[in-house]
Amino acid sequence: MAVDLVGERAKQTKDNKSMREVVLEKTPVELFKILKFEGLAASGGEAKSLIADGQVTVNGRVETRKRKQIVPGDVIEVGGEQLRMRL
Repeated sequence: MAVDLVGERAKQTKDNKSMREVVLEKTPVELFKILKFEGLAASGGEAKSLIADGQVTVNGRVETRKRKQIVPGDVIEVGGEQLRMRL
């Protein structure tokens, strides 16, 4: 498996959304895999569907590429939850 997510911390953003920091051991990581492994989608298929339906943003822009390469510093938002990637 190409993804090793080794830790996370929760923070509050200025608009009271919860932001978790996700530590990546390997980069880049495909967007759908992060949604699946972080529990924002129950399966890879569900993650791909959320992305295709335009329900996911990366760095504030709607992202419809399931295999979008995510790198440290990227912020993913879905369902009101935000994830910030870091090494």
